Amino acid sequence: MRSVPKMTAAHLFEAARNPLAFIAARYTPRQRTVERAALLALMMTVVIVVTGGAVRLTGSGLGCPTWPQCTDTSLTTTREMGFHGVIEFGNRMLTYVLCAAVGWAIIAARAAKPRRRSLTRLGWAQFWLVMGNAVLGGIVVLVGLNPYTVAAHFLLSSALIAIAALMWQRSREGDAAPRPLAGPKVVRLAWVLVVVTALLIAVGTLVTGTGPHAGDSSDVPRMSLEWLGGWTGTARVHAALAWATCLLTVALWGVLKAVDAPVGPRNKTGILFLVLMAQGVIGYVQYFTDLPEVLVGAHMLGATLVWIGALRVLLALRERPGTEPGGAEPLPRPQAADAARLTAA
Repeated sequence: MRSVPKMTAAHLFEAARNPLAFIAARYTPRQRTVERAALLALMMTVVIVVTGGAVRLTGSGLGCPTWPQCTDTSLTTTREMGFHGVIEFGNRMLTYVLCAAVGWAIIAARAAKPRRRSLTRLGWAQFWLVMGNAVLGGIVVLVGLNPYTVAAHFLLSSALIAIAALMWQRSREGDAAPRPLAGPKVVRLAWVLVVVTALLIAVGTLVTGTGPHAGDSSDVPRMSLEWLGGWTGTARVHAALAWATCLLTVALWGVLKAVDAPVGPRNKTGILFLVLMAQGVIGYVQYFTDLPEVLVGAHMLGATLVWIGALRVLLALRERPGTEPGGAEPLPRPQAADAARLTAA
């Protein structure tokens, strides 16, 4: 057995002064470990979004009526608060699990050799978004589930998902300059797809804000949005954007097929289309069945998967080859020749 090195006062001071540098000097994770840490952070972000939806759909949004404590006299839920208190407090506790996952992603990225500052920055961006969303979640409670703050809470979570998805992608790439796998017009079409998907999600929060699931059994105010036709009109705008997203996805897949793009971007575009189809079925069924809670929750999960899928399509249109330790030349990738051929497409 290997002996455990003794910790001197100098070591303790170094660890206290810069714990990440202290860990990085003594630990080098495998590449697969870095990738899994980034993926875990992304998965936990999706989990906390879905469980946050469960809080609203079970009417537990004010299960803990204040923040940062659960009640004025207790940090945790009490027996008198019942089921709703357990649901709301449990969701709050998941924030710490998410913080741990993001923290592990930061540690793994910082300890990787050679050091990848861009990857570490993405980890820290996630951390500060988690902190900001935790504070915003507290504000949501303090203002009695105001629908505009609830919408902002979900949109900030969507930004967190975007950064987490980017970090996961970057953890599987090198740090060389990106090489395009499609021409500029194709990339612009992919950007249009991402922007329309973002609008789809944003309008989805308005549908939620005008809908019946306010998050609590008390009289929680809803968005009126009469200029959009109330809940029905907003839902129709949301549906129109969903169809636009589907058409853009089909168009992008057709263009990628026509220019004989690498199989990776085509496959990811096809997967996005299938997710959109499933999401559309859920959306229409819940619309015509008076929004049952289970289907609304499934639709929220689908929204996160659609957003991740759209981002993955965009990120698949370029590659960043890996580099040898010590800054050697980028390792060759079989798609590089395709990139040169497709640049003018």
